[in-house]
Amino acid sequence: MDPPNRGRQWRGRGGANHVDHRRGAEAGQREEEVIANQERRERETLEDLSGKDPSEVAITLAYSKELQVLLDEREMRQDLIQLLCQVLCKAFLSKTPRKNIQRLTGLIKDSGFLRTILPHYVMGMASEFDNTRRDQYPQHLDNIMTLLSEVLSIFPASSIQAVSMIVALFRPVINSLRAVEVDVLEQTKENLERIQGLVEHLQERTREGTLRSDNYSFITPQEDAPPGEADFRTLPIYPTPEEFHLDQRTYLRPNLISHRYASGLLYLDTHFRLMREDFVRPLREGIQQLLQSQQDLGNKDIPLRKMRFDDIRVYFDTRLVVPLCTPSGLAYKVHFDSHPLKFVNWQNSKRLIYGSLLCMSCDNFDTFLFATVSDRDPKELQKGFVQLSFLGESRRALAGVEAHQSFLMVETTAYFEAYRYVLEGLQELEVEDLPFQRYIVECSSDVEPPAYLPRADTYDLSAIAVPEFKSSIKSFHTLDPEAWPPMEQLGLDESQMRALQLALTKELAIIQGPPGTGKTYTGLKIAQALLTNQEEGRGFTSPMLVVCYTNHALDQFLEGIHKFLPDGIVRVGGQSNSEVLKRFTLRELKSSYNFRCKLPHHLRHAYSEIYDALRTEETKIQTQSVQLECSLRGVLREQYLQKFISEKHWDSLILQPALDGFESYGGKKPSLIMEWLGLGSTAFQQRTPHPQNCNADGEMDEAIEEEDDLIEIAEEADLIQAERFVEDSNTHHGRDEDRRKMEEIVRDMAEQMLAMNMENTEIQAEQSEEGWEMQRVQKRKMKHRIRRELGSSSAVSEDEEDTILDVWTLSLPDRWRLYRFWVRRYRTELRMRAQQAEQDYQDAAERLAEIRLHEDILVLKDAKVIGMTTTGAARCRKALQEVSPRLVIVEEAAEVLEAHTITTLSQACQHLILIGDHQQLRPSATVFDLAKNFNLEVSMFERLIKMDFPYVRLNYQHRMRPDIACLLVPHIYSELENHPSVMDFENVKGLHSNMFFVEHNYHEEEIKDGKSHQNRHEALFVVALCRYLLLQDYQPFQITILTTYTGQLHCLRNLMPAKEFNGVKVHVVDKYQGEENDIVLLSLVRSNKQGKVGFLNIPNRVCVALSRAKKGLYCIGNMDMLGKVKLWSNILHTLREKDQVGPALTLCCQNHPEKHIKVSCGDDFKQAPEGGCNLPCEFRLNCGHVCASACHPYDQEHKKYTCNKKCQKVLCELGHRCQLQCYQECSTDCLKQVEKIVPQCQHKQMVPCHQAPEKFVCQEPCQKNLMCGHPCALVCGESCTTTCMVMVIFELKCGHKQEDPCHFKRSTIQPDCRAHCKQMLKCGHPCPGSCQRCHQGRFHMGCSHQCDRLLVCSHKCREPCTRGCPPCPMRCENRCVHSVCMKPCGQPCAPCIEPCAWKCPHQRCNKLCHEPCDRPPCAQPCTKTLHCGHPCIGLCGDPCPNKCRVCHHEEVTEIFFGTEDDVEACFIQLEDCGHLFESTSMDTYMEMDENQEATEEKVAIKLKECPKCRTPIRRNLRYGAHVNRSLVEIEKVKEKINGTQSDIEVQKVVLKQQWIDKEDLLRYLPMEYIQIRDTLKASNLTAKELWITENKMALLERLNKLLKIRRGHMSSAQTFYFDKNVPEFLKWLMDHHQKFTEQQASDLQSELQRLSFLAELNARCKMANGTGRGVNVQAEVTAIRKVLERMQPFTQQDEDLVKQALKDLYKKLPSTGLGITDEERIMIVKAIDLSVGHWYKCPNNHIYAIGECGGAMERSNCPECKATIGGASHALASGNRVASEMDGAQGAAWSEVNNVLNFDLMHLDD
Repeated sequence: MDPPNRGRQWRGRGGANHVDHRRGAEAGQREEEVIANQERRERETLEDLSGKDPSEVAITLAYSKELQVLLDEREMRQDLIQLLCQVLCKAFLSKTPRKNIQRLTGLIKDSGFLRTILPHYVMGMASEFDNTRRDQYPQHLDNIMTLLSEVLSIFPASSIQAVSMIVALFRPVINSLRAVEVDVLEQTKENLERIQGLVEHLQERTREGTLRSDNYSFITPQEDAPPGEADFRTLPIYPTPEEFHLDQRTYLRPNLISHRYASGLLYLDTHFRLMREDFVRPLREGIQQLLQSQQDLGNKDIPLRKMRFDDIRVYFDTRLVVPLCTPSGLAYKVHFDSHPLKFVNWQNSKRLIYGSLLCMSCDNFDTFLFATVSDRDPKELQKGFVQLSFLGESRRALAGVEAHQSFLMVETTAYFEAYRYVLEGLQELEVEDLPFQRYIVECSSDVEPPAYLPRADTYDLSAIAVPEFKSSIKSFHTLDPEAWPPMEQLGLDESQMRALQLALTKELAIIQGPPGTGKTYTGLKIAQALLTNQEEGRGFTSPMLVVCYTNHALDQFLEGIHKFLPDGIVRVGGQSNSEVLKRFTLRELKSSYNFRCKLPHHLRHAYSEIYDALRTEETKIQTQSVQLECSLRGVLREQYLQKFISEKHWDSLILQPALDGFESYGGKKPSLIMEWLGLGSTAFQQRTPHPQNCNADGEMDEAIEEEDDLIEIAEEADLIQAERFVEDSNTHHGRDEDRRKMEEIVRDMAEQMLAMNMENTEIQAEQSEEGWEMQRVQKRKMKHRIRRELGSSSAVSEDEEDTILDVWTLSLPDRWRLYRFWVRRYRTELRMRAQQAEQDYQDAAERLAEIRLHEDILVLKDAKVIGMTTTGAARCRKALQEVSPRLVIVEEAAEVLEAHTITTLSQACQHLILIGDHQQLRPSATVFDLAKNFNLEVSMFERLIKMDFPYVRLNYQHRMRPDIACLLVPHIYSELENHPSVMDFENVKGLHSNMFFVEHNYHEEEIKDGKSHQNRHEALFVVALCRYLLLQDYQPFQITILTTYTGQLHCLRNLMPAKEFNGVKVHVVDKYQGEENDIVLLSLVRSNKQGKVGFLNIPNRVCVALSRAKKGLYCIGNMDMLGKVKLWSNILHTLREKDQVGPALTLCCQNHPEKHIKVSCGDDFKQAPEGGCNLPCEFRLNCGHVCASACHPYDQEHKKYTCNKKCQKVLCELGHRCQLQCYQECSTDCLKQVEKIVPQCQHKQMVPCHQAPEKFVCQEPCQKNLMCGHPCALVCGESCTTTCMVMVIFELKCGHKQEDPCHFKRSTIQPDCRAHCKQMLKCGHPCPGSCQRCHQGRFHMGCSHQCDRLLVCSHKCREPCTRGCPPCPMRCENRCVHSVCMKPCGQPCAPCIEPCAWKCPHQRCNKLCHEPCDRPPCAQPCTKTLHCGHPCIGLCGDPCPNKCRVCHHEEVTEIFFGTEDDVEACFIQLEDCGHLFESTSMDTYMEMDENQEATEEKVAIKLKECPKCRTPIRRNLRYGAHVNRSLVEIEKVKEKINGTQSDIEVQKVVLKQQWIDKEDLLRYLPMEYIQIRDTLKASNLTAKELWITENKMALLERLNKLLKIRRGHMSSAQTFYFDKNVPEFLKWLMDHHQKFTEQQASDLQSELQRLSFLAELNARCKMANGTGRGVNVQAEVTAIRKVLERMQPFTQQDEDLVKQALKDLYKKLPSTGLGITDEERIMIVKAIDLSVGHWYKCPNNHIYAIGECGGAMERSNCPECKATIGGASHALASGNRVASEMDGAQGAAWSEVNNVLNFDLMHLDD
């Protein structure tokens, strides 16, 4: 729709040139008038617009259909052309949104105006005769250039052809105008140069094939930003929604490589926009492609899942599942749908590696969240889990995200962290703060000396001289070229010497080091020269900064520095593999105690407070995240979901239908949720296995097993991550340990929460007829199904939920959908609970990061050399700006993006040295277009060299033999000389040539995931060649296999077993930069019909690939295809001249030089099976045999060879020869088997020649049958066994079936039942015992789950599974100057009451030893003299230290607190550990409040520790007050745990007396009685131990009563089971592991109750049999006995059943002892009306009662037998006891609050 035209409306004229000239003159005249009128209107409209605001002009023109018509006209008057160009140029000044300008230029670029009218108009200028018009042409030319520049910058690819044609006309036109004396404006000339430069640049890119699209606006470096474009400092670093949805092009300038930048601001702007575009474009274009695909597919995401995108990777159904606490802040465990990614090899895939940027959206990217991958575990990725950290605003936006929200997640491969810090640095960098602008921006080649040098240019280079000249080299003036020492004295060649001079005398030095020329060696010489001369008046107070591109290069350089600088190095970054540098890492230095003590007080205090806050919030989050994590790992138990299940559904769920007669083993109730989801035992037993469903898993298992035998190679994903990690901020330090601890917590919680844990569950089922294999298949099938269901996101809606009435009637898929709905509710609540804590944790983490930054700066400022990678430098940019290194060395500088180098430098930098080689690897850009068309891949190093900046190239290579070096010169390097050391390399053994390129035409294969390739033909050849070289006696470490693609890397690995190739290095070319080896085998991979050579077209990579070998280089590739590339064509020409390329490599046998073998594929190497040739070896061994191997070059003297032929030595008179192999030692007896007859059985046997037949054991199978019917398994010569070992299935008494030897059938002893107990103990952990060990579930084994809590004494609790940890059993370490505590650690220590020994001539302490001292520490120096004669360095009143300030000067003055080197310092020596400390600092340390300590290991109550070794300070008199105060607090904790000692002693006395009164136990339980008595005599009993002993006493007393009944009231015929079970009961009761846990108490109570019922039954039976009533109740007794004597646990149901049965029995059998019936007893008890526990009996069993409280308070005599009855002080007289037969009391009424028998033993542990 046209916008309103404030002037006149456009009118289309149509095709004016198609006037039919055959019409009459009148018609022609009318037509001319129409055209004239229209042209007049167009002119008026344009003139009207020319006076308007540019924004209005731009809007009007951009949306005008009339303009389109005008632009497409084939003819146009000159004045109209001029006016149109003028108006268009005005529109380009508009500050309206750039989309209007883009639309307008889009109309122009495709118009006839640009392609026809303008060229003709410009051409016509040269022939113009009208002077007035000629004078206007310069201005018109300027307008046309502006128009063309705008079109070309916005649409470079589609307009270059038309624009270049017009630009080509400008120069002749201007020359012709000058010829007629027309003044051409200077601005016009500049504009012409600018647009010509732009055209030439784009034309070159077109020829290279890199200019492919119009997806950016291209402007020349001299141009200002287009109107309306924001300043680069205000641009957002993150992409915006507009960038994803609008066709909006950003404008870009190329990195200048041929001339200078106009200004520093332009320089910064250029690099900022290029860097931002490099990481934004893949994401922007990928998302735009994704959105378009969604639109094309009608928003159907199913086919979308199968699509592949060029710039992004897409992950569907992504959800945030668990918040995770990391040292750098909050992260989230995120789940994505991994089903479409089954083909991905996560171990090596570049997907989701650390630092990758992710964009997540749930609304087609109208809004989105940004995150980066913060941790990566390939095993977790395979399941669809990854850990992410959200960025900036995205983190804050998470608060509004619903827990179950599903996202579409898009990944871009850009390492965002590096981009972010560099972009922030560029935005913050002020132009005036940019160092070296004269060279970097202005490209001046006149390089000044470093600012510090003119005032102090004297250098002493003796440190870098060769040993024989070190003493002769004197100091000299570096600025005097004649004063330098000779290069021979410094151990340098001519070019290395020039490099050294350049580096020391120029403030910006560039040194190019081609392969093997020793650039690292030279760099280290430079570094050593600078460091050793740093103090020579140069005023250096800041450290030297060394920056490298890779960790490997950084380690190599810093290790070189360490050889001459043993201290003062700081290595930033946690991915160092160097043991030498381990102690110099920033993390190690920051964690040292010395550093922590030196930290400023405010930092330590802040760190401590923030860290505490962090831990507090982490605990809150972890509580929820552990449960969230568990919910992902399996099926939740129904009780955890009850709150989230509607009431009607819960009632429906628990009303489970009958299980068709199924009864779970062991009486354990099946999980309802498991049965409901079809996972219970019932459902499982009904399943039929389908082995085919598990083939994939089986294959995977086999593949893993095979992989274990292959060589190890560095996975590319790991290598990339290694370069990205910067761990010194503790971001990743200890992440494996943290993960392990978290895993333990989750595992413990999962045991409680999950009905089925997919991490470790074992699905049990009965063994099928087909055997256990079928069971394994069933398990795997079920696990696969459960994982699929748990990973699904489909769930019912709330509306669907409301319609469900009975959950058991749902189909299985619907049950899972409902289950997932419940789990979603559960997770949502957990996430809501943690939300505030998450924000607080993040805030604390950010504040802690600021503290750590300050710590980093303190460490870095104290260093002499700081080393970091470019990634580390980007992340530590703020710290570097604060440290401000003046001297910076960049190694591998040619591989570093210029923006990285800029942001590494600070304003204070005075000296920059760049070392590298731009003809090897270049910087890596994400976007190919930006790398090629905008020179983003050109480093500062390369750019300055291209700008003719002074530099030195090292010219002598020390690595390659000349043949190999010829591949580089002159094809890559114009010159490169060979050092004499490479001239005399020995020839490669076994090969005809030291270098050869093998040609082939076998095609490559593309790898499915990613853009990699593999070529199996090449892999087979290279592996066979490697094997052949190993057979030539080369060591594996001498051989490296290189390839250009990671796909080939894994193809090679799969062909290389570790046992054969272990030690051979296999690498991708790019990752082998800076390395070398004797022999290199190179696989080029690329071979295809399209002729695409990929990376092999890049000279830099070719240079690296061809320059790694020292002695031998062997390459295989499609040379015909490569020959079409100019570089390879030149290289192949050189090879063909030397006959070093061909279809086959020639092998040369070392033993038979005349034998040559041609090999062109892997199979051809079979002609040299042992590395020689196919001839036999023919070497005669010392034994006389001939070597049986084929010709082999290794072990030529056969010292390692073992002859495997038969020995020929004769051993006996019969002429038998030795039967062993030749290399084995011969036997003294003839072992030849000969036939002999065994006299005992007459069997013929083959008997050793030397052995008599009667002594030979006949080996014929025994023909006899054993008594059980099975054949004897022994041989004829042996006596038949009585123990048949044939395995048969037994059904044991416990009901289990198992296989055991047959002989158990005839034995009275049954085999132990090995079935797992399966019972869940009352503590919530599974029972670790078996059926036998747990006595069929009657006495369960104690829980073995380890407690591991930290006790107050800092030892770990060693008890298994306890609610309250017992006191520590370790030996107490507390001691004073007088004595040592010998008690266990957990027992209270007796305070030392000796007088305090702290005294001196000035003052003394008047307190006791254990009391805080009442005197201050003495500050006077000690006046004593040591044995060495020197004065003591201690303080008055303290023990004299054993160190002397003179004799042990270094030890004494070693800086720890910082005051040790004071000449008047006094010292304190700790007696516990012997460490020495300066007194004032140590006093301050001891007085420091706990909350001021900056340690992460704080405990609430503890002794102060030695600052060095952490030994607790116990014996130091000076600090006795501190020690005693801490001990008092510790003793309070012990007392709380143990109970007060006085209460324990009182209770112990009471129990002792009670036990003395129970001496009748000695008759029936003598051992147990003595054991309890001895326990009560022991000292140091805790309250817990006393409580356990009291429980044992009570149970033993009850058992003793039963044993009395057994003796007097049971017949021997009825006591078998009773007698069998009593020892079992006693064994468990008196076991030293008996803690009376809830489970143990329950088991003991149940079994004692069983014994009580059994004793009572037996007693009744004996009475009944005596009266003849036994026959009448035989059936009832048998029924009761069957329940009581069975092997299973005695349950509550059993107890109720037996009680009722006995009650019914008592009605028929009156009880004995009372002489009355039960009805009479009940009437008496009711009449007396006393509560339970008031009835007693005398020693002769006569009954009496005690009123009031029921306790005996006075003595009397029994009215029937005159025996003493009653007692005193609630203690019964001897022989008196409770008459439980009267009212069933288990104890006296008065003792109810203390007697354990009156409590429910199920809760004794509470």
